[in-house]
Amino acid sequence: MQAVFFDLDGTLLDTAPDIRAALNKALTACGHAPVDAAQTLSFVGNGARKLIERAAPEGDHEKLLALFKSYYAASEHLLTRPYAGMQALVADLKARGMKLAVVTNKLQRAADLLMERFFPGLFDFVGGDDGSFPCKPDPTLARYAALSLRVPVGECVFVGDGETDVQTAKNAGMDAISALWGYRPRALLEEYGGRCFAADAEELRALLEVRMGALRPPKNF
Repeated sequence: MQAVFFDLDGTLLDTAPDIRAALNKALTACGHAPVDAAQTLSFVGNGARKLIERAAPEGDHEKLLALFKSYYAASEHLLTRPYAGMQALVADLKARGMKLAVVTNKLQRAADLLMERFFPGLFDFVGGDDGSFPCKPDPTLARYAALSLRVPVGECVFVGDGETDVQTAKNAGMDAISALWGYRPRALLEEYGGRCFAADAEELRALLEVRMGALRPPKNF
């Protein structure tokens, strides 16, 4: 393998608390009931529009979407945290010469800001929802990322916590590893075709080493 692609929400970062806070502000502003933490986790994964549609099936989706985007952009992401070991793993992969990409359904501006804050200078490609490509599980953005990195799709591994990530990897012709620390249970991931699972960052590291034969030594080794 030459490249590792990562989902963002539920894989690199636990963003759900900030998403829920912005979503509830939008919902209550429009007279809807707020959602709890479990509902938020079940709603995320397919982009902001799907999040709104799931949270308020009968609501004014355009107004709610605009409010959510505004509130989320203004939140400064103060409740978001990296998952244990992921910053160190990504930094090590980068030092060893791996190509690294983020492919997410998150709004592009938010994805850029979060990568700058938590993974500065580590990713070669950060692709989110800016209206240019369909959301995952459509494979177009993942394929575009591979093309941008000049890596064949068959030499990329896609790491994500959701069923959309399993589907995206399959649709794009990439290997897939499902992260069990995120927002979806193993049973659901298996239902959508998940076959390889990592319980934490160290287990993910071991699985990547197997796929890559042996990680290249650090540049200063």
